[in-house]
Amino acid sequence: MLLYDLGVLLDDMGRKGEAMAAYQAALRDDPQFADCHYNVGLLCEDLGRPREAIRHLAEYRRLTASTRRR
Repeated sequence: MLLYDLGVLLDDMGRKGEAMAAYQAALRDDPQFADCHYNVGLLCEDLGRPREAIRHLAEYRRLTASTRRR
């Protein structure tokens, strides 16, 4: 969670590369961290990496599918 929070802070400060590194570290610790996949997807869009964005946003949708059906 700390790495995710660091990623959010760095992203808010415009330090996109460092934010990506923090998010990726958070995902290495917990590959099922849906909100982190979402933020990485948005960041990939900002960085002009559409394939990675699609992959992470699709993973976010997959991970949150059960909570959306309720």
